This record gives sequence, C-alpha cells and structure tokens, in this order.
Amino acid sequence: MQPTLASANAVVIESLDSEGRGVAHVDGKAMFVEGALPGEVADIVVVKDKPSYTLARVDRVLKRSASRVTPRCPHFGVCGGCTLQHALPALQVAAKQRALEDTLMHIGRVRPDVMLPPVEGPAWGYRYRARLSVRHVVKKGGVLIGFHERKSSFVADMTQCHVLPPKLSALLPELRALVGSLSIRDRLPQIEYAAGERAGAMSCVLVLRILAPLSAEDEALLIAFADRHGVDFWLQTGGPASIAAFYPPQSSLAYTLPEFAVTMPFGPADFTQVNYAVNRVLVRRALALLAPHPGERIADYFCGLGNFTLPIARSGARVLGVEGNAALVRRAEANAAHNGLAEQAGFMAANLFTVTAESIAALGRFDGALIDPPREGAIELVKALPWRDSAEALRRIVYVSCAPGTLARDAAVLVHERGYRLSAAGVINMFPHTAHVESIAVFE
Repeated sequence: MQPTLASANAVVIESLDSEGRGVAHVDGKAMFVEGALPGEVADIVVVKDKPSYTLARVDRVLKRSASRVTPRCPHFGVCGGCTLQHALPALQVAAKQRALEDTLMHIGRVRPDVMLPPVEGPAWGYRYRARLSVRHVVKKGGVLIGFHERKSSFVADMTQCHVLPPKLSALLPELRALVGSLSIRDRLPQIEYAAGERAGAMSCVLVLRILAPLSAEDEALLIAFADRHGVDFWLQTGGPASIAAFYPPQSSLAYTLPEFAVTMPFGPADFTQVNYAVNRVLVRRALALLAPHPGERIADYFCGLGNFTLPIARSGARVLGVEGNAALVRRAEANAAHNGLAEQAGFMAANLFTVTAESIAALGRFDGALIDPPREGAIELVKALPWRDSAEALRRIVYVSCAPGTLARDAAVLVHERGYRLSAAGVINMFPHTAHVESIAVFE
C-alpha cells in the first residue's frame, strides 16, 4: 500500500530518537519522522498512524538545519547500513549523548556526576568487520552484494560503501563479477569480511558461506582473485565451527593495541570490535577510568578474547577474565601466552547470565571490575556483585555497553540496590552514521 499524503501543515522537529528519526509532536501525539533533523520544519508523508504515535518520512524540508549535509554515499536512503549520513558527525554524537542521558534517567533513575567527552574516531572507512548478503537476481542483471535495503530483506544494489575500508569498497564490483562467474552463485548467500593488521598493512579475509561444494574451476577463480587483489579466502560450509582457511592455507588475522604492547590474534568468526581506531581509544579510556595498580586483583566479565584483559594485565594487576564462550576463553588464553602475560591473566568459562552471589563470591575478592556484556546486559551479574559497605566491595566498576536500555537497567541495580555511585558516563561513537549508541559508565 502506498503511504498517503498527510495534512499540508508542516511539523517542527524537536530532537532525534534512538533510531535516528526526527521527533515531533502534533496535537499531543508523538511523531517519528525519518530523514528529519532537530530544528527543521518539514512537510511529511505519513507511513503509519497508530493511536499513540505516528510514523512518517520527510517529503520536503521547509527550514533546513545547519547540521544537514549531503550524504556521501549514493546508496543512502535505500541501503539500511546507515541512517544518519545526512547529519554532521557533531550532531550525531550530540544526539547519542543526549539519548544516553535520557535513557539513564528515564529507565534507571540515575544521573552521572560527570558526562565524559565522547570517544570518537574516523567517520569513514572505519568498519573492519561486516556481514554482506549475496543474491543472484537475474532481473537486476546478476549478483548483488551488500547490506539489506532499509526495512527489507532485499539486498541493496551496492557498488561502493564509504563506511567499509576503501580497499573493500573498491572491490565490491569485482566481487559481484567473481561470484557471478562461480558455478555455485545461487548457493552462496553471504560473505563475511574481517580485516586485520599484518606487517604494518591491512590484511583482508573474505569468508564465503557456501551451501554446495566448489568446483575445480571455482577454486581456480578464487585463487586467481586472491592473488590479484591481495585478499584471503576462507570457507564456511556449516556453523561457525566449520570456518576454515581456503587460500592461502596459512591465512591469519590479528589486531594491535600499541599503547599496551599487545597483539591480538583472532579468527574471522571471533567477536572483535568493528572499529579498530575507536577500540584503541576505548581501551585507553577504560583503563584510565579503572586505574588498575600493580598488586590489585581485577575481574574482566564478558572478556571475549582479552581485549581489555591483557591491557589490564600489562598494568601489573592480576586479572581474571570470565567468558561464557569456551572457544573465546581458549583464544584468550593463547593470546595471553602470545603476549607474555599468562602469569598475570587467567581465564575461565562461566555463564554470566546465570551467576549468583555465591558463585561470584567463590571467585575470590577483587579490587575492581570491568563489565562488557552483549546487548542483553548483565542483570544477574550486577545483582550478584558485593554490596558497597561489605568487606568485598569493589573500589570501582567500569561498564562498557552496546545498549543504553540495558545499561540503564543495570545501573539502577548498582546504584539503588548495591549502593554504588554513578560517577561518570559517556558515549563511544563506534558506528558513525548510524543511531547505534555504545557507552561507558563508571561506578564507585
């Protein structure tokens, strides 16, 4: 059904919501307007009208925000990868900071003593991990490779992507031609991309999800492409455990944290932050806020492959990394040994979504903790942490979050039930040009 044109009356955009949409109010009802920026006046097209809210999109901007810019990517508005390329980066960050403050107050009933300066990095070419969908669409002339279209399962017809590293963006047309030449082009639904650092340069791994075996001719085409463009191919024939290097067979990935003299080998299926530049600043910020000292004992909950654990160990503190994924625990142990930190950093596998006060107490006393959970947050863990006035109380907790809602919920427990003080919080702009909000908070 085609949307119907709303009243000719223009709306005034007040703010941005958590999805990057403009927020207006008409007759007391909230309206969420795609493509609008705060301070703008716009004619809109109503897409969906509900009793408590209205969804709309911009038809014409009557009064333009000084923060509105021309989107850099020609696919913006169709591709669902970015939602805020029409806004200056400064406005994007300010909107995320406001979203964090509002969420902490409305959900957690907490307000930080200090709002930290945002953690920022490059606005373009930052995405060192991506999952690209692949479809062979005869009506569109062959193979499509890219992100999904906005609010759709269709694959965007992309020939470039400015948030991907320039090398991968430039390869998209070549990749489309390559997949189109394979015998299994209809049986290759996904290409996962991961970049690393090798001898001072960027290494590129492309993981092909294949649902049928490659022919000998397919293999020859992949090898020739890899040699010509300087990329590595891995294959995934089943679940994540099936991922294996195809060509060259000795292919490997690693990233570095030079400030802490740490190199982190990882596999393309391992979780790593997508934005390496921001991750370096984030680790520096987290360590400065946690301030571990030699002789202290620190817990790193949801430690992954050791992104924070090993820098904490490098400070001289002893650290225990706890992670639910046993494969990541093995990777973290290998990374500790690789960096000469096995004596300072220990690891264990445990389900942190089912912990109790007793199971946390059994780990021993800690001076501080770093918590870096997935979007689900860490509600059972924070409920199990020692109370502020107990002998086991933590000096400081640094919480890194990828979802403001669950951070606010967990902050409410730490402040109102466990007795800690929210001393600082701020945003981490890990995903420029999207509405995704990552943040860091400090409890004392």
